[in-house]
Amino acid sequence: MNAKVLRLNKAGTPIAWLTWQETATLMVKDQVIWSLGEIVHTIHGGYNSLGERSRLELPSIIACDGRVNSAMFTPPLTNSLLFARDQQVCMYCGVDFPMRDLSRDHVIPTSRGGRDQWTNCVTACRRCNNRKGNKTPEEANMQLLAIPFAPNRYEFFYLSNRDVLADQMDFLKTRFSKRVSWC
Repeated sequence: MNAKVLRLNKAGTPIAWLTWQETATLMVKDQVIWSLGEIVHTIHGGYNSLGERSRLELPSIIACDGRVNSAMFTPPLTNSLLFARDQQVCMYCGVDFPMRDLSRDHVIPTSRGGRDQWTNCVTACRRCNNRKGNKTPEEANMQLLAIPFAPNRYEFFYLSNRDVLADQMDFLKTRFSKRVSWC
């Protein structure tokens, strides 16, 4: 099974992607307080004296008890997440590229005081990034196709898993920002 299980806290906030083994451990330790979605994996155990075989069905979304952290969440800025946010499209020329041909561009260059943060970074092909150089888009006469933004927690969980199941997507997308049209 390649599908991951989405782990939530008791308030319904995503906190991790789990393997089926991690999910099974939480379930047998009785730490799952509620679940949603389709069964993504069934584990078969031994037989009892009546000849019945035990089984454990793992749902695609589980919620566990524990502390709820309400602190503001900003996901880490990595090239793979940035490229996923921008759907592997250069934000200057609009062409879709393989990841190996993409680079991180700072809208306001770091050498000119720009920060290495979500709201100042976009995906750019190497050609456009070299053409822009150490200039702002206006100075380079290059128009941005989208405004850079920091993904919220739900968008981050979508971006960080390549194999999001339909019911997990339905759960996550209810909290996507209105500016996002990924699905």
